[in-house]
Amino acid sequence: MRKIDIGKECERIAQFLGSYLQSSGLTKYIVGVSGGIDSAVSATLAVKAIGKENVIGVMMPYTSSNPNSLEDGRLLCNYLDIAYQIIEISPIVDAWYESYETEASALRRGNFMARIRMCVLYDLSSKYRALVLGTSNLSEIMTGYFTQHGDSAAAIEPLAQLYKTEVWRLARNLGIPKKIIEKNPSADLWENQTDEQEMGISYRELDEILWSIHNMQDVTTYNKDKLDTVYKLIAKSAFKRNPAPVPEVPCSL
Repeated sequence: MRKIDIGKECERIAQFLGSYLQSSGLTKYIVGVSGGIDSAVSATLAVKAIGKENVIGVMMPYTSSNPNSLEDGRLLCNYLDIAYQIIEISPIVDAWYESYETEASALRRGNFMARIRMCVLYDLSSKYRALVLGTSNLSEIMTGYFTQHGDSAAAIEPLAQLYKTEVWRLARNLGIPKKIIEKNPSADLWENQTDEQEMGISYRELDEILWSIHNMQDVTTYNKDKLDTVYKLIAKSAFKRNPAPVPEVPCSL
């Protein structure tokens, strides 16, 4: 894995967030606070950049969400002393599935929840004249572990150049509550879901392999099954990382 100066990286990202917001003509950032490490780091860096009074947190639980997620979200917002709202998305989600798609899978419902959450954030961003702050990291982006037009939708992505294990290092440097740092990563889209169980590999192993692939290093020393898992994750999610294709220039008469 690469070695980065975590302290300098925190300062660099904070400066990036501050200058980009200023250039946008808006005054605030709004972020979906999940209770997880990525949104915690994004929100903390935003506070570092522009002050707690200019960062708004939004928690959007669903009926099946782990109650600890809401508790940890509150913990973060209180730790940062930022304003926050709790918006229950169950009525919105259930109105669709109970009326029209009662047999939908957990995956479909989970993706719908992610997109509803982003709709809420973008609507509130207009109300508060705020930019939607992204929370995606490089590990998720490279493996497609995100919902298109859901958690991948944002005005700015401060963590997209960092692997998940590096995000944890930033969290420790920033003093984020230990409870949030040490919890199992989860998108919390259905009961008992965890990232590593769903992907079939730990983030530590994943990041080492991703870094080697990304930098064209020798990968023959890795466990073959783990390596195959990573290659499959990258391949099957390629369409998520590409912009929507368009036809070529129209045929001339």
